Amino acid sequence: MNGRVVCISHAAGAGGEEVGRLVAERLGFLYVDEEIVARAAAKGGVEPAEVASEERRKSLAARVLNAIAQGGGETWAMGGSVPLGAGDEASSDDIRALIRETIEQTAARGNAVIVAHAASHAIGPGPAILRVLVTASPDTRAIRVADAEGLDEAQAARAVQDSDAGRADYLKRFYEVAEELPTHYDLVFNTDSLSIEQAAELISQAASD
Repeated sequence: MNGRVVCISHAAGAGGEEVGRLVAERLGFLYVDEEIVARAAAKGGVEPAEVASEERRKSLAARVLNAIAQGGGETWAMGGSVPLGAGDEASSDDIRALIRETIEQTAARGNAVIVAHAASHAIGPGPAILRVLVTASPDTRAIRVADAEGLDEAQAARAVQDSDAGRADYLKRFYEVAEELPTHYDLVFNTDSLSIEQAAELISQAASD
């Protein structure tokens, strides 16, 4: 691994993506998150057979990561494309496998901020790894989700509950984490109390030490 890697796991509505982008900007690191990888794969028309094969998935993840590194994460968020093989749209399980592989390859390159629900579990502890959890109370997160997605209070509360349940299931199925604990992380930030900017500044300082 070359350089430092910041892995940011987050709950829906906690502000993890915003924190991650600020940290990457301050450190001059590559920023990669689940949405960037998924959009890059979708825009490229990833073939399910290619993602299902472990060796092909490794090659595909490398191409996705190279394209992101060359074009920047915002390229994909704004609707850019990546030159992958044409074919049927990949399933969600295929995309999850591709995301995990891309996260691992991103960490191996170093000097990166990785934002994903299970980023810290995918990489694991190490002297060059800073594992961070960004969270907040359900009420705060529901308010943010409502504002971001135009939902009413009840819809936003259900969306947060569904996201939390899905995240817990994901951690259990793929990483055998029966209960998420603060000790799984090096730093835990509650954005009820800290602003996005404050959390990003503290993470940047810790990553620079």
